[in-house]
Amino acid sequence: MKRGLSILLTGIIMTSVALSGCSGAKKADSNVIKIGVFEPMTGANAAGGALEVEGIKLANKLYPEVLGKKVELVIEDNKSDKVEAANAANRLVNKEKVNAIIGSWGSSLSMAAGDIVKKAKVPTVGASCTNPLVTQGNDYYFRVCFIDPFQGTVMANYAATKLNAKKAAIIKEVSNDYAVGLAKFFTDSFKSLTGDQNCIVEDSKYNTGDQDFTAQLTNIKAKNPDVIFAPGNFTESALIIKQARQLGIKAPIIGGDTWETDEFLKIGGAAVEGATFSTFFATEKPITEESKKFLDAYKAEYKKDPAAVTALGYDAYIMILDAIKRANSGDGEKIRNEMAKTKDFQGAAGVITLDENRNAVKNAVIKIVKDGKFTYLDTIEPKK
Repeated sequence: MKRGLSILLTGIIMTSVALSGCSGAKKADSNVIKIGVFEPMTGANAAGGALEVEGIKLANKLYPEVLGKKVELVIEDNKSDKVEAANAANRLVNKEKVNAIIGSWGSSLSMAAGDIVKKAKVPTVGASCTNPLVTQGNDYYFRVCFIDPFQGTVMANYAATKLNAKKAAIIKEVSNDYAVGLAKFFTDSFKSLTGDQNCIVEDSKYNTGDQDFTAQLTNIKAKNPDVIFAPGNFTESALIIKQARQLGIKAPIIGGDTWETDEFLKIGGAAVEGATFSTFFATEKPITEESKKFLDAYKAEYKKDPAAVTALGYDAYIMILDAIKRANSGDGEKIRNEMAKTKDFQGAAGVITLDENRNAVKNAVIKIVKDGKFTYLDTIEPKK
């Protein structure tokens, strides 16, 4: 009896251990399509992540079903940290068993999840992560925004042709892949446009979280550039502009899409008046019927005008749904294959056609801070 009881207890214990080992993962519900979202909801990039999530949630409210199934959002905070971004993607893939993923604001955070989604074969769409490396060599990563080689060229052209700049200084967030990449593309394009290999008179660096830029700006002031290109996060960029003006630097200061947050305006105050940057979408220029639908719904829901990245978060969601419909399946590989064929898709932030590297080929918008608000200046089309 004792031997039989021992065998029985051993069997019960082994079964319990096996079951407890599986308890961390959720079984996929065949009646639900799960879209995972990993965005910075806390930390240095929280304002940007919140803007993208607004667009994703709005799209889910307007389009709550696909293939007759409910679409459930599973939102994970990547805490503005590369390690946490990888952890968040891992949870979405292995615990939540999502069908597709959206994220993340910040190219570095997106790249941190790249190998995870690739290995799991879960199609992932970046809304505003513009560094080319996000999708490079990763068949499962897509994006609905243009990339930095185009954005860098747009701002170099603006500096050379609209501002008549011959000499430029750069101050970049060296710990940010986005800023480093964008600075390089601006530099290459500006050298080509001016025909002067010495046109960059100063190349200053700082780290994420820095607050005092006096040393870098003093060096820049001594070089007397015609324009300053300052790609970086909204907080540091606003402080740089504020401190530059306090030092008496009068040169135009231009940047990239990360500036378009309320925090940039709040931190910079009157000092950021005239700051000019490239971005993805302007409420003054609705492009498609979906643009109008998005704008009306957003204003009704949030009682304010949307940021460009909010429209991109919306587009990432509806592009995934479009691929699921065409695949007639929630299978990751089938969704990926259909998404790769995306052409002339009518999004809120414009018409999306994906190139061979799964990047959106689309227009860029230039905005300026005028009377304390982001104001439309121009639309720049990519060269055909």
